[in-house]
Formats: sequence, C-alpha cells, structure tokens
Amino acid sequence: MAEDTPSVPVHCPDCETTTRVAMADVADAIERHNDQLHDGEDVARVDPDVAEQLADLVAEDLGLFEE
Repeated sequence: MAEDTPSVPVHCPDCETTTRVAMADVADAIERHNDQLHDGEDVARVDPDVAEQLADLVAEDLGLFEE
C-alpha cells in the first residue's frame, strides 16, 4: 500500500486481529476474510469508532447537519 493511500483499520473480534486496508479495497477485503474464515458471516468489519467518524464526516460534507 502506498504511503499516500488512505487506509482504515479492519477488526475481526473472532480472529483477534486488526489490520489496515486501503480504503478502496476495504469492502472486498472484509468480504474475502469473512467468506474464507467465517463461512460468510459478517464478523470482520471496519473498526466501529472509525466507521462512526467517517459517517459523521460524510454527513457534514453533505450538509446533513445544517438546519
């Protein structure tokens, strides 16, 4: 992964692992991990705190917090 490529932490509580994945590849990486290691169950996911922060940034950027 290039140094200037944004990455996000992906956490799997069952495997007790956290890894950083390029933002562009995160959906595929999570799906592949869950398919290969957890029979397709949604176990691995973007770190919940980071996901919440990203959602807030997107909502702010879209003007959803404006009255």
